[in-house]
Amino acid sequence: MKLKAIALNTFKEAVRNKIFYLLVAFGIFFALSSKLISLLTIGDEVKVLKDVGLAAIHFFSVLTAVFTGINLVYKEIDKRTIYNILSKPISRGHFIIGKFFGLAFTLLVALVSMALIFFLFLFLATGEFDGMILVYFVLLYMELLIITAISLLFSSFSTPILSSIFTISLYLIGQVLWTFNMFTQQLKKPLERIIAYFFYYILPNLDKFNIKGEVVMKTGIGPSQILNALLYAVVYISAVLILAIIIFRKREFQ
Repeated sequence: MKLKAIALNTFKEAVRNKIFYLLVAFGIFFALSSKLISLLTIGDEVKVLKDVGLAAIHFFSVLTAVFTGINLVYKEIDKRTIYNILSKPISRGHFIIGKFFGLAFTLLVALVSMALIFFLFLFLATGEFDGMILVYFVLLYMELLIITAISLLFSSFSTPILSSIFTISLYLIGQVLWTFNMFTQQLKKPLERIIAYFFYYILPNLDKFNIKGEVVMKTGIGPSQILNALLYAVVYISAVLILAIIIFRKREFQ
C-alpha cells in the first residue's frame, strides 16, 4: 500500500507537469509529420514513414523519461515535502521504488498514447499492421525504464542540471556501446582490456533495445534476442535502483 500510494502520487505529479504534455505532443506531431517527409524523400515511402516516425517517438520518449525522472525527487527535497513523507512509516527504499513505479506508469501511458496514434496513422497511410513495431515499442519501454532508473539514481544525490547532464551522457554512451569490440581490438595491454570490460559491464548497453533497423527493413528478430534484452533490462534496473536506495539512505537532509 505504501508503494502504491507513492507511485500514484508520482504519476499525478508527472501528468500535471506541462513539460510532460509538451514532449508527448511533440513526439506525436513529429511521428505524424513523417508522412510529409516520406513524400519529399526518394525511396520506399513506407520504410521512410516507419523510420522517421519511430525515431521521433524514440527521441521524445527519452526526453520525457529524463526530464520527468530528474525533477520529481529533487522537487520533494527542494519543497521540503520529503520531511513529511519520511516522517511517516515509509522507508527511503520504499520512496525510491515507489517513485520508479510511478514514473514507469507515467511513461507507459505516454508511450501507449504515441504508439496507438502511430499504429492508426500507419494503418491509414499504408493499410498494413506490422506486428514487429509492437515488439519495438516493448523494447523501447524497457530502454526508457533503464533511463528512468538512472535519472532517479542521479537525482537522489545531485541537482536537476547535473542529473540531466549525467543521464543524457550515459544515454549517448549506451547508444554507441556496440562499438566496444572494435575499441578493444586497439588495446594491447591486459590492464587496459580489464578496465575497458569493467566499464562495458557497468555502462548501459542500450543497443540491445534498438531494433528500428530490423523493423524498417523487415529482417526479423529472434526470440532469444528479445528475451536477452528483457533479462538485461530487469537485472540492470534492479542494480541501479539498489545503488540509488543505498545512496539515498546515506543522504542527510537539512
